[in-house]
Amino acid sequence: MATTQLKVRLSDHDATLLAFLAAHQQLSNHKAKALLDARRVFVNGQRIWMARHRLEPGDCVEIQEGFINGPVVSRDTVLCENSDYLIANKPAGMLANGPQSLESGLRRLLGNPALTAVHRLDRDTSGCLLFAQQAEAEARIRPLFVQHRIRKMYHAIVSGFVPGPEQEITHSIDHRSARTLVRTLDANKWASHLWIELETGRTHQIRRHLVAIGHPLLGDQQYATRREVSPQERTIRRQMLHAYELAFRHPVTGKPVHAKAPLPNDFTACLRKFGLT
Repeated sequence: MATTQLKVRLSDHDATLLAFLAAHQQLSNHKAKALLDARRVFVNGQRIWMARHRLEPGDCVEIQEGFINGPVVSRDTVLCENSDYLIANKPAGMLANGPQSLESGLRRLLGNPALTAVHRLDRDTSGCLLFAQQAEAEARIRPLFVQHRIRKMYHAIVSGFVPGPEQEITHSIDHRSARTLVRTLDANKWASHLWIELETGRTHQIRRHLVAIGHPLLGDQQYATRREVSPQERTIRRQMLHAYELAFRHPVTGKPVHAKAPLPNDFTACLRKFGLT
């Protein structure tokens, strides 16, 4: 992935990051701020998004490209479906619901304006996302989430060596109990490939729990910021988290509903980059 690197000169001394980006990239302040808000700017290897950050001569400012083309919703996005529920493979870079989301794209594709996402994945998390085909089905599935009867399994690539084989993370989130099960699939001194199962579903639980144990997701632009990011990691344009598997029993028929989303190309490329399997 292409990046732009700029060196701070003596004449730029004490300039704010926003002013520096606007001047050297010939951008309006609004567009320069959008780069910062997208977490696509690094200063001396650290991700910085504060517009008023002061620069010093010799600082290296790096601007990272985002997604060049928006992801496309097609029939291949659907992993499994029945008259009540549908599991789709959400591409990274797409919202779960709202305008220009996977939900709105599937509504158009399938001609079903009632289709509703019944849980969420972050924009930059890929993989299995569950939809209800009508309001009645949505109402019946909600209690299963509350009762932790929806199994959600993930693949993740994190910074540093995570010893195996398994561990349980129970740090509370927003003063609420939270539990994440982690199994190490492969690890070296640079990065680790993890299998993760959520026992609870707190906001950004996986990302926050991994930061809590000192192994943030590679590419995490929100929680893994107070550290120097290696040049190798700066080429990763999204957090390396993939919702690989989702399973539950139909709340009426009791029949199993199950889907797996293959690892996306950028995820497998990241595994190769860091020598993981």
